[in-house]
Amino acid sequence: MALRVALFIPCFVDQLFPQVGLDTTAVLRRIGCQVEFPEDQTCCGQPAFNTGRWDDARPCAERFLQVFGSYEHVVCPSGSCTTMVRKFYPDLLQGESRQQALALGRRVYEFSEFLVRVAGVREVGAEFPHKVTYHSSCHATRELGITEEPRILLRNVRGLEFVEMQHADECCGFGGMFAVKFAEISSAMGDVKAANIEACGAEYVAAIDSSCLMHVEGILRHSNRAAKTIHLASILAAGAK
Repeated sequence: MALRVALFIPCFVDQLFPQVGLDTTAVLRRIGCQVEFPEDQTCCGQPAFNTGRWDDARPCAERFLQVFGSYEHVVCPSGSCTTMVRKFYPDLLQGESRQQALALGRRVYEFSEFLVRVAGVREVGAEFPHKVTYHSSCHATRELGITEEPRILLRNVRGLEFVEMQHADECCGFGGMFAVKFAEISSAMGDVKAANIEACGAEYVAAIDSSCLMHVEGILRHSNRAAKTIHLASILAAGAK
């Protein structure tokens, strides 16, 4: 029986990188999932939460519980937004809403996490004949413990040569409002990440968070480096027969 999956699309994907959402859907359908997109979904509330405006973030969390509460599996192409729901909603909400958040959080998965841990998939029929490295984004790595899942999927893409960069799990410097409040530090951290990407000789750097990729892409362009950025979902959607 096909797994019924609700697609939770982060703001960065919805507004700036919609192809990531389409690619996520394509891969999920390819492995046999029944994918639904609840149109009433909104921002998860992370920007307000991270800047201390919890009263503004709380309605977003309550909305999320209403929209996604009936689904057994919720899949999100972002470690950051998945973390917000799973780890921080219980801090934001109280009483019955907190209990609902705890229960729903156990059913909300980052995309690669869902493929490997829930669907039991390691190979999705993709082909991407390029040299690729992987940036381990902070929330996915430190809050969700997602480290090997994206790498497993990348190593099983036909034609793809996977290479590790040095310090792959170091922050790229984005960090949401951190990049705005501490622009010089953010840029310096991005420069280190870009240098590590260049040093490993990769044509592409993949990640599971579009926000990180946007930041890294800006650094790569500004420093005239040749490597390109790409979301994991777009690699997995490529070249399917």
